[in-house]
Amino acid sequence: MPNTDPIHLNLQNSSASLFTRLDEEKNAKLASLIRALAFIAIESAKSGHPGGSSSKVEQLLALLISGLYAFDPLDPKNSGRDRLVWSAGHCTPLLYGTLALIYESLKRAGIDFDKEKLNTVIPECLLKFRHCDGISGHVESSFPLADATTGSSGHGLSAAAGIAALHRSCGLATKVWVLMGDAETEEGMSYEARNMVNTMGLSNLIVLLDYNHFGIDGNINEVISTPYINHWLGLGWNVIEVNGHNVAELLEAYKKTKEGFKNDHPTVVLCHGTKGLHYGKNENKSDSHGSPAKHDEYVEIMKKLGFDIPGVEKKTQDDLDFVLQSLNKDLAEYFLEKLKKGRELLPVESQQIAKMALTLPNRPLVKPIAITRPAQLPPELVFAEGTEVATRKATEAWFKWLMQQSAFFYLGAGDLMKSILTGAAENIYGIINKKNPLGRGFRFGIAEQNMAMLSATLTQDILPGGFQAVSAFASYGVFTSMMANSVRMALINNAVNPANNGFFIMLAAHDGPETGEDGPTHHGLFWMSLFNAYPGIKVYKPLDANETIEMLFYALNKGEPIALSVMRPNTLVFKRDNGIPPAREAVNGAYVFKKHLYNNKKKIVLAVSGGQTMANVLEILPELEQNHDVKILAVTSPELFEELRANDLQKAEAIFSDSERSYTIALHNGWPGFLYPFLLPGDYPARAIGVNKFLKSGPPKEVYEVAGLDPQGIKNKIINATKYV
Repeated sequence: MPNTDPIHLNLQNSSASLFTRLDEEKNAKLASLIRALAFIAIESAKSGHPGGSSSKVEQLLALLISGLYAFDPLDPKNSGRDRLVWSAGHCTPLLYGTLALIYESLKRAGIDFDKEKLNTVIPECLLKFRHCDGISGHVESSFPLADATTGSSGHGLSAAAGIAALHRSCGLATKVWVLMGDAETEEGMSYEARNMVNTMGLSNLIVLLDYNHFGIDGNINEVISTPYINHWLGLGWNVIEVNGHNVAELLEAYKKTKEGFKNDHPTVVLCHGTKGLHYGKNENKSDSHGSPAKHDEYVEIMKKLGFDIPGVEKKTQDDLDFVLQSLNKDLAEYFLEKLKKGRELLPVESQQIAKMALTLPNRPLVKPIAITRPAQLPPELVFAEGTEVATRKATEAWFKWLMQQSAFFYLGAGDLMKSILTGAAENIYGIINKKNPLGRGFRFGIAEQNMAMLSATLTQDILPGGFQAVSAFASYGVFTSMMANSVRMALINNAVNPANNGFFIMLAAHDGPETGEDGPTHHGLFWMSLFNAYPGIKVYKPLDANETIEMLFYALNKGEPIALSVMRPNTLVFKRDNGIPPAREAVNGAYVFKKHLYNNKKKIVLAVSGGQTMANVLEILPELEQNHDVKILAVTSPELFEELRANDLQKAEAIFSDSERSYTIALHNGWPGFLYPFLLPGDYPARAIGVNKFLKSGPPKEVYEVAGLDPQGIKNKIINATKYV
């Protein structure tokens, strides 16, 4: 029987390397150039992260020259490429310095390219590092050599796991490489990811771990007191130890990793190294993490690297020009020749598509977001009016239906499958694990952060053929706050890289006080406000099961992520007679459930959100109508209604006019602010000054100017708002 145990290899000081014939002198020059370019970017911005950037130079360089990493700098988003995730997302000086070296080498070889089309970095870009009109402070997936937008420490491994699971479950041989720092493994979701990656058998995932012993505050041993290797080996990972600054050892490790150990375990290359290597007095100190050197120290650092730069403060262009003189024709050609081997690894796209078709027989190779609502809904998606059906039953049916329409739909819950009812869909192709690599269900366990990051990120990768997956991940509404940062990161990725915009469904189940006996710890009352605040996602709260189906199809068609509220108990499937609009009207965000009678009684409007709340309102309606002319507004998503107001004011006004706001009463079984848009004056957005979009990286003064929150911007906004007062 083959050995299924994880492998531990220590290649430090190994004399058996197959790569010892490499040109060590040229490799050393390339490493020095990358460091110098990274340090120039930091000096130009007077900001950035030199520590991790410098300690990972050889790890990244070795990968690029290894001939093992499938990548073409002239087609950097080729769907057949290997993926690279910067879990250490603050190491942008390294990323940008490396890209600048690659594309300057191409330029000197007389190879033309369109910088804007490739969205890449050339040396001059380094002078605008961390400025709003330049390159961002943390890694964004729109750049070459970056396949996830990261920044929050500890999130990248979960993101990489999503990409690795997507490719492996489609039968593709794609490798997913992850650049990580050791301190970020203190984050709880890092453990969640490490545990699950092995359980799923993601042997196509390789972590290059910068083991330099330092976080921001000090030595990681102050936090992690157990043997560090056990945090990987003990969770079933293959571990290869190397000197993280020895290119030959790194290449040997990468080769062994690429070949695989035939044990279905993921691999971590534990790169023993020095934080802030060659970064002056902060070398091997935690202070190197995010503390740029003073100017005179920077000049001395560059001289010790071999670059006797002019070193005039605020004239980093001159330093850049000087450093680039070291990139002679011979060195550039050597570098490009090594990169060429990676380009030759790229598979033919048509063959990749054929492989997916062969691997996934009888599964439609169709983008989920290309699936439209059938003119005639299948019976399993229609619920009898007048009956009582939990809205979670509707999502159960829809997920099961969608799973059979596309090979690219994924689903999982945070140890709540039986409660939230995701199991019927998950079980069609089964849970992804070592015995079932082609499954479509995830067994996340109680690990909400990892669940959200993994699930959302896999939707943002584009497979050969342009196929893009959709995912749904589920927990109770009250627990969605634990997923907020993962969702935030995914939304930022959508914002900064719209070409890879991903659609996902965060299912917020057992929403509202309907969880009853579970008490206030499980009452999902306030979570919506958090996701209402995030751009790029909308909260949907359908009234009943039929509305749930309609809103799911609408969201799928729009391709915009949603947080979907569904409830545990059976609730009324409302009859659509006596002028009540069909369930499809729920996609407007609000609709008239009952009109005014215009009977000379005092008018009131009840803006109602939630099926049980609506049922309760209808129960007391006869009493209310004794003294009032009652109009009932069914509210399913204030955000969708605001969108309707912006796009079709006439239609919105026909549903709910601004004049009605003064006599509207809102009823919601959660945070009252969810329905504030129906109470506040119609022009309230014009009089609310704040930020409703993701801003660019830059110094505070610039960012305030871009946001319009600098003194002049605020003045103009206030003057404009006074027109509505």
